Amino acid sequence: MLVYVLALGLVAGPAYTMYVHYDFSHSLDTRSYLRIARGEFAGVSVTRRYRVLVPWVAAAVAWPLEKVYAHIWPQRAASEWPLRLGFYVVNCLLMGGFGLVLFRTGLLYGAAPPAAALAMAAVLTSRWAVYSAGLPLVDSLYLLVFALAFYGARSGSAAALVAVLLLGPHAKESFVFLVPWLLVFGQRALRWPAQLGWLAVGGAVALGLRHWIEVQVGAPPAESLHNALAHLENLVYSLHRLFSVKGAGEIFSIFGFFSLALLPGLRTQAARHAWLPPLGWPAAGLLAVVAAHMVLSGDLGRMGYLAAPVFAVAFALIITRLPLFHWLSRASTAEPERVG
Repeated sequence: MLVYVLALGLVAGPAYTMYVHYDFSHSLDTRSYLRIARGEFAGVSVTRRYRVLVPWVAAAVAWPLEKVYAHIWPQRAASEWPLRLGFYVVNCLLMGGFGLVLFRTGLLYGAAPPAAALAMAAVLTSRWAVYSAGLPLVDSLYLLVFALAFYGARSGSAAALVAVLLLGPHAKESFVFLVPWLLVFGQRALRWPAQLGWLAVGGAVALGLRHWIEVQVGAPPAESLHNALAHLENLVYSLHRLFSVKGAGEIFSIFGFFSLALLPGLRTQAARHAWLPPLGWPAAGLLAVVAAHMVLSGDLGRMGYLAAPVFAVAFALIITRLPLFHWLSRASTAEPERVG
């Protein structure tokens, strides 16, 4: 609970500024999710139309908030402010859970608790954490899905993997790229027949919702397929941008100056051996999944933030195991000084 409150505090403050001052004219995504929360699907891009879970929960949270607004700020009660506040509350709570799972994953890999906490802070102070928590977006749920997947594969937690398989199809359609990774590296938690069973349940509910929404807007089922194939057009643009100065800056900005902590871990063979082998193929595979998201979406930084579980563990292990940071590991195991 203490770690969760810390994670929540790290995102809630900076995200509040984003929630209050953001200019929504710059973002079609946020306007689309606000419309979905109000049950208005017509005119919403097919890319975002079916991601209803977070908007509907935000709308449920906003309903009692609207009653409070009517007493405190009557002029705002009939506006979008209660709904925007609902998104802020829901997304902050989800991002707090995301941070907690990152912390627990670091401990599973052998990081010292202070190092795991610092790694969590490094991830949650990213600009993308502020966007995900403060704006009417659904990224927070997808980030939690990725974190639970990495945690479940390492811990063998069947509950974590079941949550991933049930929530993933509702988070984003690109969850399909994570499914092969789960079938390979999630075997420790759930064998693939059980995984496919739970995936069928989550997928059936998601398909049922999609059909219901398509009936509401009169959209042909083939529209979703054409939209998915259209994302292939982003490949050339994304690769060209990735290997440019601007692309390099965007990649660096995902975790900012905390990325420099990886340099001591790459300096020598002994330093690399302290953290690369423990991460192994599961981490490499997850990074490949993230890379697919990046090049197909065209949004390198925002999708690159999905690599946070791998980055957090690497950051925590480097701080825990390299001599430069041994003082931090000793501090976590030192006995408190007795008085009197």
